[in-house]
Amino acid sequence: MNLIATTPRLDLAEQIRALGAPLGFQAMRFCAPDASAHSEHLDQWLAAGYQGEMSWLSRNTEKRLHGDLLHPGTKTVIAVRMDYLPANHHSMAVLNTPELAYVARYALGRDYHKVLRKRLVQLAKQIAELAGRHGYRPFVDSAPVMERQLAEQAGLGWTGKNTLLLAPGAGSWFFLGELFTDLQLPFDPPMAQGHCGSCNQCLVDCPTAAFVAPGVLDARKCISYLTIEYDGSIPVELRSKMGNRIYGCDDCQLVCPHNNKAETTTEADFLPRHSLEKIRLSEAFEWSETQFLKNTEGSPIRRIGYAQWQRNIAVALGNAPASEELIALLERGRGRVSALVDEHIDWALAKLRGKSPPE
Repeated sequence: MNLIATTPRLDLAEQIRALGAPLGFQAMRFCAPDASAHSEHLDQWLAAGYQGEMSWLSRNTEKRLHGDLLHPGTKTVIAVRMDYLPANHHSMAVLNTPELAYVARYALGRDYHKVLRKRLVQLAKQIAELAGRHGYRPFVDSAPVMERQLAEQAGLGWTGKNTLLLAPGAGSWFFLGELFTDLQLPFDPPMAQGHCGSCNQCLVDCPTAAFVAPGVLDARKCISYLTIEYDGSIPVELRSKMGNRIYGCDDCQLVCPHNNKAETTTEADFLPRHSLEKIRLSEAFEWSETQFLKNTEGSPIRRIGYAQWQRNIAVALGNAPASEELIALLERGRGRVSALVDEHIDWALAKLRGKSPPE
């Protein structure tokens, strides 16, 4: 009988925690693989249709709520945090300069899925050196896992009114990852309470009013959903509100007081590539598909594809100050990609010419 797998080991837990910092994890906590306490909230959210076209969120519900079904034999979830905000991210400056393109700061560097997954595998192998062979599986936003809820149960932070996990003294500029293991480790307690208080800044400052209540997001109005997860025609009434945000949105993080204390990353993989932290809209729009694929190699941006990239930038160009140069740029883009992109280009041209349809 493997006593390590059935009896919580305090000494082993502390040895495992000590492995975290050298691997680039800013925090590591342990919890049970059971997120069933969140089932009612999930059911209500899905029933309201707030997931939009992200149909996968309504599949594999039992595995999502019970991690030991997703990876049989799991007794402990090791939840980790890795900070990603680069020091010179220029976020507010870019948002206040409509000729520039705003890319969510998590996507400026290397794809976090690859970075965290590799580190979690390294962690699992190092744990094996301490505890012997164990069954494990790493997850990084890649399967039906209630990542935020498990991290909250493990005490990594609390869920803010903007639905993001907030960590004391660190804010929300971080990625989450999980290592499911059949080792029985002592569970960490969740935080006693959250610390949002009466602050509603994230709700008030959302550009598209996507929050229907504190902690409840209607993804169909969220700029991150519209620019990344949704590949159709962006609702006309939301286009002007998107500003220059072409891939994701960080507004509810940028206005959060807890992020005033956030540490910036020292992880080289998360540093900006190809000047994406302050690239001009016109430059990004002129990328050919070959350039797009080259410049987004190893980046999470690549998965949206060239057509969606062009669609998003067309909307942002329509929100920029009008000029003959921009009008000519958009006209050159017509017929280059698809009818869907042309529709958004036509909207942008009409807006720049002062003839946009009512919203």
